[in-house]
Amino acid sequence: MGKQKLWTRNFINISLSNFFVFITFYYLLVSLPLYTISDLGGNELEAGLMVTVFLLSAIIIRPFAGQWLNTIGKRKTFLLSLVIFMISSLLYFFPTTSYSVLLLRLFHGIGFGMATTAAGGIVADLIPDSRKGEGMGYFIMSNNLAMVIGPFLALTVMNQYGMDAVFLLSAICGIIAFITGYFIKIPTANIQKPATEVRSENKQKLSLHNLFEVPALRISIVGGLFGFIYSSILSFVSVYAQEIGLIEASSFFFVVYAAVLLISRPFTGKWFDMYGPNVIIYPSIILFAIGMLLLGITNSSILFLLAAALIGLGWGTLFPSFQTIAIQAASPSRRGTATATFLSIFDTGVGIGSSVVGMIGAKIGFSSFYFYSSFYVLFGILFYYFIHDKIVKLSIKKTQSKSSGASTSI
Repeated sequence: MGKQKLWTRNFINISLSNFFVFITFYYLLVSLPLYTISDLGGNELEAGLMVTVFLLSAIIIRPFAGQWLNTIGKRKTFLLSLVIFMISSLLYFFPTTSYSVLLLRLFHGIGFGMATTAAGGIVADLIPDSRKGEGMGYFIMSNNLAMVIGPFLALTVMNQYGMDAVFLLSAICGIIAFITGYFIKIPTANIQKPATEVRSENKQKLSLHNLFEVPALRISIVGGLFGFIYSSILSFVSVYAQEIGLIEASSFFFVVYAAVLLISRPFTGKWFDMYGPNVIIYPSIILFAIGMLLLGITNSSILFLLAAALIGLGWGTLFPSFQTIAIQAASPSRRGTATATFLSIFDTGVGIGSSVVGMIGAKIGFSSFYFYSSFYVLFGILFYYFIHDKIVKLSIKKTQSKSSGASTSI
């Protein structure tokens, strides 16, 4: 039997649409706080709220978006989200106060939360079952590339051409995200359902069970616990680099991070599919911990960038692995809800982490924080084992025991 095809037109389009959604997110993540202070006369609190309000609205909308994927359909939900996202991207030219920008960020976050949830549900349908780990790894790599290109592009455009150019490029990315998303076709086999099932779904009441995918909760909690530490990289690594006199090297941190991802992704995804998640996850946690340790003790550009490589290999492998496990825990009709569950809990970890890490870093210094956080990450082996791995193994043993008992009785 031949190898199932991964790189289809639909898979490429969903990856491109996701890339342009995330590049807009990271692009504005860097530029809007500076714009708030320098152009709108806002303070640091208002600048920080530009990120918080956006993520908060995304977190709140995701469980509902996961439900809509099952009721009104994945493609319709995705296109609606891209329309909201595109319109929001076009409106940044008009607000003249920090409060009006915050209102726009609230609206923009709704589109982002819906789009990322729908994209995760759709791509799970497009990737062949035999290549789930590999496919999710490549798909999530579009996020990682956006994380590198977005901030670099934002600072370059803002410094050379001003904020009007920043907003123009943001609008263009929003439009491209919609265009590439529009041409995605979900295979008929994945969207056709019996009429009785459709009627049953449409009658579903709004409940925690319908908004969250219970089998995906355990691995989502693990992802959220690691997301707490990842937020310190996302939000404060450039601040830390400035503190220790490595500001020039900081611009290459995420470049090295992404380069390692590009090199390792073809192998880690395939190993996930061939040997199971544990072969990938346990070593990745150790690499992530070593990277954080090096980051905390670094005094040179070489160690700083080596830390970036290890964090990229460790965390960059863990995130798609966790999300793949969450999706595989759900039935095909609930993959969208599983994606929403995972991303909501993960973003909650990142959101809480950004606030807490800022306070801790201000008190003990980011060098000490990164050093001690390496032990937290290493302790994550226990998080993963007791919250997910041990329970899965016990469940498999029970299933095998029942099957064995049934065979004996026959």
